[in-house]
Amino acid sequence: MKQNGTLFDDAPLVKKSCGKGISNKKEVTPLDRLKNLEDKIIGAIEKVKTLKEEKAALELRIKELEAKLYDKDHEIEKLQTEKTAIKSQVEGLLNELDTLEVV
Repeated sequence: MKQNGTLFDDAPLVKKSCGKGISNKKEVTPLDRLKNLEDKIIGAIEKVKTLKEEKAALELRIKELEAKLYDKDHEIEKLQTEKTAIKSQVEGLLNELDTLEVV
């Protein structure tokens, strides 16, 4: 049964060569592995920061668009009320014209 090395093993991981002399592969030391892990963590932290900034910017944009939508909804309501009032006035004027023609 093969035992895998851990990050904290004292001996570096060495790949056994197939009897063809010395392997050209670089040995990975625990410090190298730790540095690699640190680099990955730093990269992940930077990505999280970037995503948080993007999220905040998008949330602000959503609020701006919601405010515009709210304004447009009120403008539409105002125009519909105006339209109804104008329609009533036109119908009243047409009714008056009808009464003039009958006389």
